[in-house]
Parts: sequence; C-alpha cells; structure tokens
Amino acid sequence: MVASNQAATRKLTPKERLLRTLRKEPVDRPPVICMGGMMNAAVVEVMRKTGHTLPAAHSDAARMADLAQDVHVHTGFENLGVPFCMTVEAELLGADIDLGSLECEPKIAKENFPSAEAVQFRDIEAMAHSGRIDVVVEAARRLARDNPDVPVVASLTGPVSAAASIVDPLTFYKELRRNPEAAERVLDYVTGLLSLFAARLADAGVAAIAVADPSATGEILGPKMFEAYALRYNNLFAGRVHALGIPFILHICGDLKVVNPLLPRLESDALSTDAMVSLPNIKKEFPAITTMGNLSTFALEWDGEEKIRRMTRRLVDAGVDIISPACGLSTSTRLDAIRAMTDAVKGK
Repeated sequence: MVASNQAATRKLTPKERLLRTLRKEPVDRPPVICMGGMMNAAVVEVMRKTGHTLPAAHSDAARMADLAQDVHVHTGFENLGVPFCMTVEAELLGADIDLGSLECEPKIAKENFPSAEAVQFRDIEAMAHSGRIDVVVEAARRLARDNPDVPVVASLTGPVSAAASIVDPLTFYKELRRNPEAAERVLDYVTGLLSLFAARLADAGVAAIAVADPSATGEILGPKMFEAYALRYNNLFAGRVHALGIPFILHICGDLKVVNPLLPRLESDALSTDAMVSLPNIKKEFPAITTMGNLSTFALEWDGEEKIRRMTRRLVDAGVDIISPACGLSTSTRLDAIRAMTDAVKGK
C-alpha cells in the first residue's frame, strides 16, 4: 500500500519499509528485496569483487554474514538474505548434498529414503541445534546486530519441498495420494524441524521468515492436493512463525491458475510468485493479498538495463507491493542488470 500521508512520506529505513508493507501499512514506495535461499543474489560478480565467496560461506557464519552484507551493498537489494541455498534442512534430514562451487549453487545429490514409509525419524530438537542451522543462525545474529535499519530475511525451505528432499520426489508425490498417512508423518516431521529453525532465527533477530516451496506448485499437485498439503502445512508453519512475532513470506513456483481460488486462504503476509503469474491480476482479484515479485529471472540474466528498468517500473506502477526477482537468480547475472532493477524501484 503506497500512500502520501505523513507516515508514508517521511524517509523510512529499509526495515521499516518492509515491515510496514507486510503489515499493510502505508509506505513511500515498494521495498525491493531478494529473500535468499532459492533467490540467492550472491552472484559471481559480487563474489569476485569482494573476495567473499561460495562455497566457503555456506559453512562459515562470519563468511556468510560478510557475503550477505556484500550482496546488500553492491546490488541495492534492501535486505540481508541468508542462507544462499535450499539444502540446509535437507542435509540435516539425511540427504546427500553437493555444496557446489563459485558458479554453481548447492544441490541435493541423493535423497536418502526410497519412500515415506522408510524415513528414519530423528530428534528434531537436536537437529535444530546442529549442522548448518548453527551457521545460518549465527550469521543472522551478526547481521541483525550490525544492521539495525536493514531487515535480515531468513529463507527456509517449505514443508512439501523439504519432505521431497529426503524422499524421492516422484515417489513422494505418489504417496501423497496412495499412502497419505505415511506422507503426513514426514510432513509433520519436517515442519517440526522448520518451526524450530524459525524460532532460533527469530531469537537471532531476523525481521522476517521467507519460505520457498517449489515442490508445492499447483501445476504438480493440482487443487485438491495443494489444499490438502501445500496450503495446510504452509499455514501450519506460518502460524508458528506468527506466534514468534515475525512475518511470514511464501514463494510458490509455477502457474497459479489451477489453485487461484485457494490463494486467499494462504496465511502468509506476502505471496511471491513466478514470472508467468500476473501480479496485477492477483491484486485485482484478491486485494487483501500482499504481492511480491516477479521480475523474470531470464530477463535479469539476458536483457539490457533499459528493458529491465521498464519491466521493473511496470511492476511498481501496477501496484505490486514488494519488488523482487521472480524465482531465483542465475549466479552469472550481471551486477548492472540487478542495479537497473533496484535503482528503478528507488527512482534513480
């Protein structure tokens, strides 16, 4: 909600601007952010410019904080986003992880369980205080301490995607239909871990939890399973995050047409979407939804600066509440392309 009253026209800090937007309060202009996780803005050009690089920063809190700070300074994104991948939870839950390289993001090399029935359940309290969760929490703590006016946004994996990262995804999708009891045990388990992770991040001072659940797309699940699993478990997670006193941002990949009627029931404070989704249409149909996105990842990698500026201004003029990349960034994305986007939002 952009307004011209006194509260909105005074100079807001980036943290104030984002939190006011998520609370549906007046702001001077939309925030422009990149939430981390699958929307990792640690592009090669930033890392080569600063010397703070991946994959080292995935496993070291000081390096992760330094790189997040570099991204904020050099790209113009108005937040500090950690971590730089979607494998933190999967690794703790038993998946084999390839941490990648300077140019390649981490990926799941192997899901460790052939079915939901085969999942070995471990103590989530112990997991939530171990592994790279400790790294991300400490990095977030440092960033929040050193940047009181800039929102630290912690990006976590959504419940369906976390479950599909430890069970073969095709098998897991089948089990959602054929063996829902076993699938739900896994979803309850991973949502429990995610909730404990979020609680630690809230204690560290993050301003918001952003969740990407790419495996929960309506194109794959269809409306019935989207309602039964994606909606249900993301709302469960959102409720636990809200109980911590911080907002919850949700990114859903793919075309949302098949699940459009269900979108108002998502209990997220903002909905981030893929580039194929018309956010102006979402706003027109569901005015209560705070929209986020959705500048094309492809455009940011391949198009010229002036075209990126025009595309960004169209989103701002259409009333999109938070401007961000649509669905991740290529590590080869040029820094001048990113700055064209962030500067366009800021009116530079």
